[in-house]
Amino acid sequence: MVVPSPENILNWILLTPLAGAAVLLLIPSGRTDLMRWWANGVMLAGFLISLPLVFWFDKEAPGFQFEINKEWIATIGARFHLGIDGISFLLIMLATVLGFIAVLSSWSAIQERVREYYIMFMLLQTGMLGVFMSLDFFLFYVFWEVMLVPMYFIIGVWGHGRKLYSAIKFFLYTLVGSVFLLLGILALYFLHGDSTGIYTFSIPAFLELGKVLPYEWQFWIFWAFFIGFAIKVPMVPFHTWLPDAHVDAPTAGSVILAGVLLKMGTYGLMRFSLPMFPEAARAAVPVVVTLSIIAIIYGALVCMMQTDMKRLIAYSSVSHLGFCTLGIFTLNHLGLTGSLIQQVNHGISTGALFLIVGYLYERRHTREISEFGGLSTPMPVFAAIFLIISLASLGMPLLNGFIGEFTILLGAWQVNMWWAGFAVAGIVLGAAYLLWLYQRVMFGEVTKPANKSLPDLNLRELVTLVPLVIWCFWIGIYPKPYFEVLEKPIARIVERLQVEEGAPPVTATVPEIPSEETPSEPAER
Repeated sequence: MVVPSPENILNWILLTPLAGAAVLLLIPSGRTDLMRWWANGVMLAGFLISLPLVFWFDKEAPGFQFEINKEWIATIGARFHLGIDGISFLLIMLATVLGFIAVLSSWSAIQERVREYYIMFMLLQTGMLGVFMSLDFFLFYVFWEVMLVPMYFIIGVWGHGRKLYSAIKFFLYTLVGSVFLLLGILALYFLHGDSTGIYTFSIPAFLELGKVLPYEWQFWIFWAFFIGFAIKVPMVPFHTWLPDAHVDAPTAGSVILAGVLLKMGTYGLMRFSLPMFPEAARAAVPVVVTLSIIAIIYGALVCMMQTDMKRLIAYSSVSHLGFCTLGIFTLNHLGLTGSLIQQVNHGISTGALFLIVGYLYERRHTREISEFGGLSTPMPVFAAIFLIISLASLGMPLLNGFIGEFTILLGAWQVNMWWAGFAVAGIVLGAAYLLWLYQRVMFGEVTKPANKSLPDLNLRELVTLVPLVIWCFWIGIYPKPYFEVLEKPIARIVERLQVEEGAPPVTATVPEIPSEETPSEPAER
C-alpha cells in the first residue's frame, strides 16, 4: 500500500483534490448531501495529508526539499519537477487550510449544480497547489492557467449581481498577464538553450542563468514577468478587476480569491522576479515602491467611502497587498520576511472577514452597511469573532497583522524613512475604516425588525472561523517558527540582490551554465 512519505508527499497533496473530483463524477445526481460530505471529506483529507510537512520540513536545509523530478515532455525539455522551500511551504499550508474552510462554508449556500461547484473548487485547489510546488516553468504555467478556468465558473455560475461581467473581467485581466508571463518564460528558455545547448524549463537552471544574464535581457523579461504577477496581486493600476470579482463571487470564492489566489502574484515576484533578474529588480524599486504606497493609501481611502461591506473588504485587499509589495521591494531581509508573513496574515484575516460577511448575507440577503446595526445583541458570539478579526486586520499588537506590518515597516525604514512614513498613514486609515464598519454594524440600537431575531453562529460556522481566530493569536503571540522557516530562503534571495561595491554592470553575453540535466536536442526554432 502506498502511503505518504517524504519522497512522495507533494504528489499526495497535489493529487488528492484531483482524485476527489474524479470520484465526485460517479456519485448519483440526486445525492447532493453525499456530494457535500464527499467534497468536505476530500478537502479535509488534503489538509491532513499536508500536516506532515510541518514535522518533516527542515528549516536548516539549503535549497528545495521533498523534490520529485520525473521526465515528462522530453521533446521540449519539460519535466514533472516539484519541490518546496520555506516560502512555498507556508503558502501551501495556507491553501490547504483555507481550501477546507471555504468548501465547508458552502454547505448551505450552494443549492444548484452542487456537483459541478465542488469539482470546480477541487480543480482550483489543484492549480493553486501546483503553482506553489512547481520547479519547472512549463509545469508552473500549466497550473497557473488551470486555476483560471474554475475560478471563472465559480464567479460566473454561482456568483451574485453582475456575475458574468465580473467573471469575464477577471478572466481577461488574468489572461493578458499570462501572455506577458509566457513571453518571459520563452525568452529564458531560448536564452538558456543558446548558452548551454540544453533547452529546459527548469526553474533552478533559470536561477543560475539569472546570475549572468545581461541587463538588457533582465530589463525586458523582468517587466514581462512583473505585468503578469502585478495583475494577479493586483497592484495599482491593474486592480480594477478585484472589487468586482470579490463582490459578485460566492462567499467561498471570495475567501479563496483573497486568501490564496492573490498570493500567487506576490509569490511570483519573490520566487522569480527578484532572484532571476536582480539588476532589473534594483532598477525597478522606485517605480514599484511608488505604486505600492499609492495602493496602501488609495485602497484605504476608497474603503472609507463604501456602503457595501463586501466591497469595502475587497478594497482593503488592495491596501494590504500594497504592504506586501512594498516589503518585497525593500530588497532586504526584514522587508521580504515581513511581506511573506503578511501574505499569510492577509489570507487568514481577510478570508475570515469574507466568511463573516457571507454568513450575514445568508441571514439577511443584503450587504449594505445601513441595513444593520446593534447586531451584538442578537449575535454576541458573532460580534466577538468579528471584533477579533477586525483588530487582526488593522494590525493590533498580539494579533497576526501587527507582526507582518511591523516587520515590513522596519525593512522599509532601513532603506528610506519616508517609505515607512507613508505606509504608516495606510495603517491609520485601515484602523479608521475597519472600526467604522464594526461600529455601524454591531453597535447601537437594533432599528431593523429583521435584525432582532437573527440567529448567532451555528456549529459549522464556528468550525470555519475559530481555527482562523486561533491562528491570528498564534502568529501574533509566537511568530518565531515563521521567521525560522523563512530564514534560509529569504537569505538566498537577499544574497542574489547584493551589489558588490564597484562591481561593473553585467553586459557580457551569456556564458555556458553548468547543468546536471542530460543535454537534449535543441528545439526547432
